[in-house]
Amino acid sequence: MTYCLAIALDEGLVFCSDSRTNAGADRVSTYSKMHRFSVPYDRSLVLLSAGNLATSQAVVSQIQRDLEEDNGFNILEARYVSEIADYVGKLSVREQAKHSGDNAPLAGFDAGATFILGGQIKGHAPELYMIYPEGNHITASEQHPYLQIGETKYGKPILDRIIRRNTPYATAMRCALVSMDSTIRSNATVGPPLECLFYKTDSLQPQAQYFKLDEHHPYLALLRQSWDDNIRQAFDNLPSLNEVFAKEQ
Repeated sequence: MTYCLAIALDEGLVFCSDSRTNAGADRVSTYSKMHRFSVPYDRSLVLLSAGNLATSQAVVSQIQRDLEEDNGFNILEARYVSEIADYVGKLSVREQAKHSGDNAPLAGFDAGATFILGGQIKGHAPELYMIYPEGNHITASEQHPYLQIGETKYGKPILDRIIRRNTPYATAMRCALVSMDSTIRSNATVGPPLECLFYKTDSLQPQAQYFKLDEHHPYLALLRQSWDDNIRQAFDNLPSLNEVFAKEQ
């Protein structure tokens, strides 16, 4: 399992992903879940992946192959990000179909993969989509301007409380890292290195604000300790139950 999220802001788009693919007693494997495609001054796209690693790798490889060989659909020539979302969905369904049916050598195993696609094409506003294993997709809502894939439940509460469309991007990136760290604490299948990227609206540049934090990065350690200390202090400052007990007696 993995955990990826993306946030749609007035200022642009924030992306964050972990890199863990296997967490056993004697082995931890990592693989980047963040893939970037861009043409300076024309388009900038980010694809996050979760689920079956073989499927997601095959989808990314096919995208790159279609770019190199100019086969059929080319993401660098599409007019809308939604068209690219349709294309990614079709690639994913096609790859999954190789492992379905009674005659498939690995029939019965889950080949499903889920993706988040975000970015901007010149002349249009930034767009953000979550692409389901079935190939269809949805976009982020105004009320909850973020999308999550993978192990989503542990990191959702902080997003609900903090993220709004007008949230400053630096705040949103910190919130994404706290969401990621909360998931890491509760699920061993999610882990660093963590990748985080901010794409500024209308910049159309591949040089987005990007950083990668490994398990022992000083900032990640500081963030964890500060979050732990502050959440304990906030809990200690909650109203006492004495008034409730007094009314019940």
